Amino acid sequence: MSNEIKYERRTRTYDYASMSSDARGGAVYGGIAGMQRLVTGELPPPPIADTLGFALVEIEPGRALFEGTPAEWQYNPLGTVHGGWIATVLDSALGCAVHSGLAADIGYTTMDLQVRFLRALTVESGVVRAEGKVVSSGRRVATAEARLFGKVDGKLYATATTSCLIVQVVK
Repeated sequence: MSNEIKYERRTRTYDYASMSSDARGGAVYGGIAGMQRLVTGELPPPPIADTLGFALVEIEPGRALFEGTPAEWQYNPLGTVHGGWIATVLDSALGCAVHSGLAADIGYTTMDLQVRFLRALTVESGVVRAEGKVVSSGRRVATAEARLFGKVDGKLYATATTSCLIVQVVK
């Protein structure tokens, strides 16, 4: 009798757009205009969005909205979506909300990220949305808050806050 555990293996493949200097420059150095080009598809999404299966769907000064669909390949050993996926989607919404309010030659870097997980996220949850909003934006530091909620049922799954250091971009 074998103690070997047998389980089904699955394969996930995907493709993503390369980050050419032209594509990166438009989004990174383009302020709100560059972010809007990501939403319209004029610029390719960053590889992390294709890799993890989420997308920027709305942008305006001080606000960013992402959508993603929980999938089995995102599961942790407990059979729920891994907190790292949730944190990454929220971090993207927070950072893009901050970025959307900056001038074209100004950038940012995350100083801290705090995530609060409120309920389990599974494939049955359906499409979720992460909405980030700027709380305060000064000359050197910006803060933002975000919520991850069900697109259809409106259930709140997680919240997050961040502080971002505002930096001059050197081209």
